[in-house]
Amino acid sequence: MRRQGSHATLAAHPPNGAQPETPPSHIPRFRVRHGPVSDQQHLVSPAQLERELSRAMGRCIADYSLIAENDRIMVCLSGGKDSYTMLSLLERVRRKAPIHFELLAVHLDQGQPNYNGEPLTRWLQEQGFEYRILREDTYSVVKRNVAEGATYCALCSRLRRGVLYNAAQALGCTKIALGHHRDDAIETLLLNLLYSGSLAAMPPKLVSNDGRNTVIRPLFYAAEADIAAYAQAQGFPILPCDLCGSQEHLKRKQVKRLLDDLTAMSPRARQSMLAALTHVRPSQLADAGLWQQLGLPVAQSAASSAKDDASMDTTPMDTTPMDTTPLDTTPLDTTSPAPERRRLPLL
Repeated sequence: MRRQGSHATLAAHPPNGAQPETPPSHIPRFRVRHGPVSDQQHLVSPAQLERELSRAMGRCIADYSLIAENDRIMVCLSGGKDSYTMLSLLERVRRKAPIHFELLAVHLDQGQPNYNGEPLTRWLQEQGFEYRILREDTYSVVKRNVAEGATYCALCSRLRRGVLYNAAQALGCTKIALGHHRDDAIETLLLNLLYSGSLAAMPPKLVSNDGRNTVIRPLFYAAEADIAAYAQAQGFPILPCDLCGSQEHLKRKQVKRLLDDLTAMSPRARQSMLAALTHVRPSQLADAGLWQQLGLPVAQSAASSAKDDASMDTTPMDTTPMDTTPLDTTPLDTTSPAPERRRLPLL
């Protein structure tokens, strides 16, 4: 029965009495590499993988209140493995949810050469999804404004985001769902640390700067390797990216290789880094502005120190020239034994 009330949010638990699905015997079994399912290092069926990914999505939705009663969610479908998986799992959640919400799949044709969106459109029709296909030539804008050899991602994503934000308002959508997953979040964290000097990642829920749109990322807890395995098993008609997907020296790809190296040394590195994003200790960081926003006691002492610095004695320093008498350069007596050094205990 549907829960009434505009403030109801979706819970992570399945309906009472729901029975676990039994994977059909004819479905092939395969091995996946990383993530909550693949950490077990055993053969996993597509049905098991779908259940685990659905549970991860359900936990994320419940933890961050991503979906509310009567939401109309614009599901951004790029044609990649992540967005197909997100739409499929959201539909699975919608069918079992105790609240009512709608899904609208939206795909943006950016005018890339050799683009063919027919397989995606046909799949949407076969699955019975409500959808819209938008067309905006952002490809030419990116090619015209980005120097040869430079990365397209920043401008491309900014243009795409502007088109989708405006479309969400025009289509009456209350939320915008993006397919970013766990690995995207921690890669962004490392990119900001290494190249931007900031401590930031991709949050599971974000209100746009102009306040018009709320962005949600239901796959925030999901591992990319599990998503890839699920997409392969489902046979989604993946559309290639002839813009940023064709650039081999992107910093994100380099960071992805770095994460692979870290995982080789510490198998749970990715899980630990995701956990770190949810266990932030502001008082253990050095952002005085953040201390003040949160009203931490350390902010008061920092403000006092700033006042003390401002009120320091400003009497001019003594500018009398230093004594420039040459140093005594008489050679040291090396015939006497050197004093015995004291050995410090090892900690």
